[in-house]
Amino acid sequence: MSAVKGGLIERLDKGAVICAEGYLFELERRGYLQAGAYVPEVVLEHPEVVAQLHREFVRAGSDIVEAFTYYAHREKLRIIGREGDLEPINRQALETAKAVAEESGSLLAGNICNTNIFEPDDAEAAKACRAMFDEQIAWAMDYDPDLIIAETYGFTAEALIALEAIKATGKPAVVTLALHRAGETREGDSPVEACRKLEAAGADVVGLNCARGPWTMLPVIKEVRAAVSCHVAALPVPYRTDEAHPTFQSLVDADCPCELPDGRPFPVALDPFTCNRYELGTFAKECFEAGVHYLGVCCGAAPHHIRSVAEALGRRPEASRFSPDMSKHYAFGSDPSLRQSNKDYTKEL
Repeated sequence: MSAVKGGLIERLDKGAVICAEGYLFELERRGYLQAGAYVPEVVLEHPEVVAQLHREFVRAGSDIVEAFTYYAHREKLRIIGREGDLEPINRQALETAKAVAEESGSLLAGNICNTNIFEPDDAEAAKACRAMFDEQIAWAMDYDPDLIIAETYGFTAEALIALEAIKATGKPAVVTLALHRAGETREGDSPVEACRKLEAAGADVVGLNCARGPWTMLPVIKEVRAAVSCHVAALPVPYRTDEAHPTFQSLVDADCPCELPDGRPFPVALDPFTCNRYELGTFAKECFEAGVHYLGVCCGAAPHHIRSVAEALGRRPEASRFSPDMSKHYAFGSDPSLRQSNKDYTKEL
């Protein structure tokens, strides 16, 4: 973790704060929740697995332990018929995260996200969204979080409702938008306009998470940084999105020799597009140099990505003990004790 002490804003004022996200994708890969529904049932069924992933991310350099309550809301639990587990899943996620935060000295974050029920100009939908946010935040407050994250909003208006709910607690609010293919929010705000609205409404940190990979998020996040006065967050997905395919949902894999579900690689056949660790480190360094201090990686993140972000910012987290050292490789290494015959054979490898 960072050597800088204090709360979120104090840390951001002094330097970078790293937040590891991406629990849904990583735990789906490990076989603990279902792609599609993406409900964090693992929180109740295997809390020890969630705790271990928290520890791995902290060990890799994350300053924040984010309670795994993403998609642990009423609408998502309805889809899988587990609405009765709403409070238990939230409390277990918070209890697990708090324990790891306390043992590691990390910041504890509560978490809310897009509800998937919001509709513009629908007062009842807005009311239902606020009720969902309020109940999750109320449970989070029982565990005294250091901050509350509201993330992955496609609608500016829904993000503003989430922000209002957080501001009622007095806790620092981090609010991030998911910028989809059109490059604007679903009601037509540019990312700059949306982030300005969030800042004006009292958000402590605004920015982008999810949807876009490093190279299609970077130019947008620089525009946001230049347009707002508050701290800015950048948490891309670790996939090689490009101008023609700016989001990981829009990627196509014409070279795949087999049939893909729905004909697209999103969400479980994205492997050929995965960024290497150095790309995430380069992204983080460029963001920090541009004045973006709240950094991380979203869906698809693994601990080695977070370690690369930390190292690019000049840190040596515990996991850096095992960062690559190719000087020791039997064939590609430079250690004088290695056999020359193996080095000579590298051209055949």
